[in-house]
Amino acid sequence: MKQTRKRGPRQDGVQARESILDAARAQFAQHGYGGATLRAIATEAGVDVALVSYYFGSKSGLFVESLRLPVNPATIVDGLLAQGTDGFGERLVTTLLTVWDDPATGGPLVNVLRSASTQADLLREFVERQIVAHLAGAIETPDADLRAAAIASQVMGLLFLRYVLRVEPIASAAPAEVVALIGPTLQRYVDA
Repeated sequence: MKQTRKRGPRQDGVQARESILDAARAQFAQHGYGGATLRAIATEAGVDVALVSYYFGSKSGLFVESLRLPVNPATIVDGLLAQGTDGFGERLVTTLLTVWDDPATGGPLVNVLRSASTQADLLREFVERQIVAHLAGAIETPDADLRAAAIASQVMGLLFLRYVLRVEPIASAAPAEVVALIGPTLQRYVDA
């Protein structure tokens, strides 16, 4: 009797999935979205290319998933919102600067943001799911979605100018200056 092999991951599925994500981050950072291939990602991860599709469905699914690390924005936003909405704007900017100024987390995030900027649909999906949806859930106004999107626009603008384009003087401004300048604007969007 012929044994049929079960489709899908083997017992080391968690390890294989993490290897794929690590390889994807490296490939997207080095080659951008357009230059990275599923085959190259699979090769770097030491897995069959079919396993990449099994876990992530497509290159765009893998890209969106790879954006979530080294830190998950939804987790950060939810943690900040758990402290209440009073002072949220300042806490958000402080946290952003702390994460993005740290080479261990900021470096990979800058590389991912550079790659994402050429893939508008992927970046939009990421911002809508990981930032806007979580913010809108905490804003208690009829226009919560609009206010949450306004916060995201300010945050993405800050990150892009400070860390990707390195526009002065925002690129070298002291974190306290940036918090004092932008925090109140974000807070205004949260407050009714």
